[in-house]
Amino acid sequence: MSLLLFNVAKAQDTLKINLQQADSIFITNNFYLLASSMNIEAQKAQIIQAKLYPNPIFTADINAYDPDNNKAFHIGHTGQKSFQFEQLILLGGKRKSEIEMAKTNANIAELEFQQLARQLKFRLHSNLFAIGQQQYLLSLYNSQLALLDTLLSAYQIQAEKGNIPLKDVVRLKGAYLKLNNDRAELFKQYYEAQTNLQTLLQTTSIIEFQFSEQEIEKYIKLNSLSEIRTEALQSRPDLLIIRQDKILAEQYLQYQKRLIVPDINLFTSYDQRGGAFNNQVNAGIAIPLPFWNRNQGNIKSSEFRLKEADYNLQAMQNEIMSSLQNNYSFYSQTVSEYQKATSLYNQDFEVTVKGMTDNFQKRNVSMIEFIDFFEAYNEVLTELTRIKIQLVVSGEQLNLLIGKDIY
Repeated sequence: MSLLLFNVAKAQDTLKINLQQADSIFITNNFYLLASSMNIEAQKAQIIQAKLYPNPIFTADINAYDPDNNKAFHIGHTGQKSFQFEQLILLGGKRKSEIEMAKTNANIAELEFQQLARQLKFRLHSNLFAIGQQQYLLSLYNSQLALLDTLLSAYQIQAEKGNIPLKDVVRLKGAYLKLNNDRAELFKQYYEAQTNLQTLLQTTSIIEFQFSEQEIEKYIKLNSLSEIRTEALQSRPDLLIIRQDKILAEQYLQYQKRLIVPDINLFTSYDQRGGAFNNQVNAGIAIPLPFWNRNQGNIKSSEFRLKEADYNLQAMQNEIMSSLQNNYSFYSQTVSEYQKATSLYNQDFEVTVKGMTDNFQKRNVSMIEFIDFFEAYNEVLTELTRIKIQLVVSGEQLNLLIGKDIY
């Protein structure tokens, strides 16, 4: 770990985690997921609500003032009071439709949770491996800067004594400044990834990701394009949401048709003296007559909504096929790059670096040769880091597009 990273870690707590620990913290602590899970429970509560029957209505009408007898609240055996009890009876399967739609909305909420979890998990894994590679590269940069700083001090003294030309010192300074600028740019990317991870894991600690090369290589798998297309059509949450939207549109259309059937309002009443007879007990029924309004507009609107849902489903399926093909091609290219790069980079590089440094200090290697090799070596390290991060991101992107952890 670089000196600067060490100092930052002292100023702030460091959270050392591997991939499994990060996933566990993410599932437990992420507020976005917790909020989405509350939406699931809210939609399930709507199923309970849809199963409930309408409440009965009780009406009481009592005399407030009897002018004939000059009595207030004359409700005794010679007074007046009436009571009525009403109950709405839903007909035509409306309650069944409401229950079905509530269940579909709950399914959609669960799929939305899965989709959100997959999107956030993509960000989590991508940023974890990014900071893992960046931490490694920063530690190398700091070691090299320390080496250059030592060389600069020695060469500055020798230049002042006239033992070496001043241009060699200038070249060393140029190499130092270039590497320092590269490190500054890398630090910017590193802290952007740290911010993303701290948000995802709900922590203020500096995150140190612990991983092995094997965890990167696990993203190299031989799956055909047809296999991942089939899996995506079965597993991808946003596609399943669109399918549920179509089911919901079908259910809503059926509900609008069922609204044509009028509901019945049953009632029974007691009237002490206000009716045709004393102590009169009545029973009745009220039903709207669907002569003019048969819900034609809402039915027509629901039919168009169903067609809209069908078109959205077809569009989503086409989009999935296209995006999978393009991302699979990019992933395959990245795998080839990674395999080629790792086959070229081996321990010979480290041995050569040490040899070049020793020979330069012994003045067996010219300044130009040393600087050229030094910069070429750093370009190799930067490119190798980029390819490793790209392999992880492209594999995680396919996982996101498929809706399942294939890679």
